[in-house]
Amino acid sequence: MRFIGNKTKLLSYINDILSKHDALPGSHFFDFFAGTASVGKYFKKKGYIVSSSDILYFSYVLQRAYIGNTGQPEFKELLNVLPEIGSNKLISSNYELVLEYLNDIPGEQGFIYQNYTEEGTKDSPQKRMFFKGDNGKKIDAVRRTIEEWHINAFINEDEYYVLLATIVESVPFYANISGVYAAFLKSYDPRAKKDLMLRPIDLSSTGPVGEAFNVNSMEIIDDIDTDILYLDPPYNARQYAPNYHLLETIARYDNPTIKGVAGIRPYADQKSEFCNKATAIVALDNIAKTAKYKILALSYNTEGIMAQQDILKTLSQYGEAQVYEVDYRRFKSNSNGNSEKKTHIKEQLYILKPF
Repeated sequence: MRFIGNKTKLLSYINDILSKHDALPGSHFFDFFAGTASVGKYFKKKGYIVSSSDILYFSYVLQRAYIGNTGQPEFKELLNVLPEIGSNKLISSNYELVLEYLNDIPGEQGFIYQNYTEEGTKDSPQKRMFFKGDNGKKIDAVRRTIEEWHINAFINEDEYYVLLATIVESVPFYANISGVYAAFLKSYDPRAKKDLMLRPIDLSSTGPVGEAFNVNSMEIIDDIDTDILYLDPPYNARQYAPNYHLLETIARYDNPTIKGVAGIRPYADQKSEFCNKATAIVALDNIAKTAKYKILALSYNTEGIMAQQDILKTLSQYGEAQVYEVDYRRFKSNSNGNSEKKTHIKEQLYILKPF
């Protein structure tokens, strides 16, 4: 999934740095700002016991599917109630059988169609083009069906979150956006013209089953006791909640009151202290001072609102602090122009070993 600050391409680099500081597989790894759960998933495969947290519910959905679950869901009760799902003998995985069934159900004119498609908003003051009409209907039909199965106990909690993660991961391949959901394109991108199909997510993640939290991570600092505390906070003033509001709404499917050209849901209770220059360094100090850990690792970059000297000064109060840097290509929607200076930054990894 395209996500601001996503560390997928830096995971082996982060692992190498942590290894130099005696981080060992089997240790407890706490992913403090989980986002897409890519970091936690990677270290779970490495054999770490992973806990993760994020204030956004769609992130929690991904965490539950990747961190709090292991192996393929069986969907035994669902296939017992709806035997027609298992009629295709050419598909061996029950998970893929369920996705095939969901991909074939008729679309519905629900909340996503009515508010985020050109057809559904044609008579509204705010016309929106996040999805073509049929794809909006498909999202509504699939999301309602998953919720109905869950309410009726046709699927268990693990199966529920795997299916929610599947639609959250699939939607970006068909969204008419440049990178985030704060705005839509004024003409349809080729990918947005394709018919939406649920794509199986990678459930091959071996390793210990971890624990996921859907809270403001700052509220659980007192409870953290881990070997590796990994921080990947927002770097600038742009809050994540409005940038990914549509994924949040699809994950919750709660018919929120929305406003503005982009139809953004309320997010006053989902703001991060790290998006404010005045509070970011205070929040970092609070984490470094309060949480219990053997290694604190902070991912940041040279364009972040916290200056390097301030970060090092803050961390150095509590132990030996170092910073590592690597050249990295900027997230596309944040890039202005084609010059090397504008499209590349230095990704930083701060390491703190407490006194």
